[in-house]
Amino acid sequence: MTTKYFLNLCIAAIALSFAVSSFAQKRDDAIFAAAHAAQPAVIETLQKLVLIESGSTNIAGIARVADFAKTQLDILGAKTELIKTSNSDRVMVRGVFRGKGRLKAMLIAHMDTVYPDGILATQPYKLDGNRLYGPGIADDKGGIAVILHSLALLLSQGWDNFEAITVLFNPDEEIGSEGSGAFIQSLAADQNVVLSYEPTASKSIAKNEGVLLAAAGIATATIEVKGRASHAGAAPDEGRNALIELSHQILATEKIAKSISGAQLNWTSSQSGTVSNRIPETAVASADVRLLKPDAADKLKAALITKTQESRRVPDTLVHVKIDVGRPPYVAGEQGMALAQLARAIYAELDGRPLVFHPITGGGTDAGFASASGKAAVLESLGLAGWGFHARDEYIEIDSIVPRLYLTSRLLMDLGKQH
Repeated sequence: MTTKYFLNLCIAAIALSFAVSSFAQKRDDAIFAAAHAAQPAVIETLQKLVLIESGSTNIAGIARVADFAKTQLDILGAKTELIKTSNSDRVMVRGVFRGKGRLKAMLIAHMDTVYPDGILATQPYKLDGNRLYGPGIADDKGGIAVILHSLALLLSQGWDNFEAITVLFNPDEEIGSEGSGAFIQSLAADQNVVLSYEPTASKSIAKNEGVLLAAAGIATATIEVKGRASHAGAAPDEGRNALIELSHQILATEKIAKSISGAQLNWTSSQSGTVSNRIPETAVASADVRLLKPDAADKLKAALITKTQESRRVPDTLVHVKIDVGRPPYVAGEQGMALAQLARAIYAELDGRPLVFHPITGGGTDAGFASASGKAAVLESLGLAGWGFHARDEYIEIDSIVPRLYLTSRLLMDLGKQH
């Protein structure tokens, strides 16, 4: 995120704080008591979810999580369905609740994890003080649990001040949401609000729980070089070394993204040649690209094309550039900032508890797909506080359960009044 853009967000936040301040009230004791009463059930749900291994390639495990989530939504009274992703046998879970108001909101989380099959043998579910450990417990099975139990809490209180609440659990977030992203985007375009339930950082890391205002979009840049093969010992001059040309172009474009607002590029892999006695005729390099603005990919591609055509180290070689965009960037914008301010006001009802606004993460989230149309207000990281994501000993903090249930419940209640 650029400094200028972040300053603009801050200015917008100050203006919007007046609009949301009217919602900052004393604690809703009924919702708070219900959140406390729900904590044991949340922990039970977390245990059940963690004990189902559901790495992104474990389609059977993901299906078991989907069946569990669908059953819970059915019990709550949603109209549910399992929907295949566009590119695999993985299934999404969609549940829709109908009320008597005007709010249309969507709550999203993902069912897959990054962990391989058998991980529970070395990283078991366990309790240690204020921490619950388990593969994927924070990212993102905690998000699933918060959604299910927040809605259970609200519906048990008789809340129906909404037109439709849509829940979507997808199975491929950790591998780019290639089969579910377009569906998320299409559903989000019909919502007033989308709440996304990736975890927030634990208090041992960030001191206070928070929400996220921006996440990078993810793309891959590729340079392909076509040269000419020849015998490396007997006739090297007859060849056109694609590897040499590729190396030249990588060095020439190494820092190119620094001149493009909202773009980051790092060359991370390359391939050329299969034997040592042959001048390579092809060479390919790929770069990890992170995007913070909708037009950054196009500008980066144009800059790469211009730069690679400026000079050749090896004559008679052809250089081709492409960028494949995966998950789009998420930037809260004014609408999302208004949601963040409302969330902060609600957290303050809990004995003045602070809520941190995390400005950005380099990792991508499905909030990018949700915000792509620009229609819905989107807020990210409403899941449980934890750490160790994608690493060893992933955990959630138990004392974040009640505040997060309270936050989602009160957010939806106040949003119902606004629409």
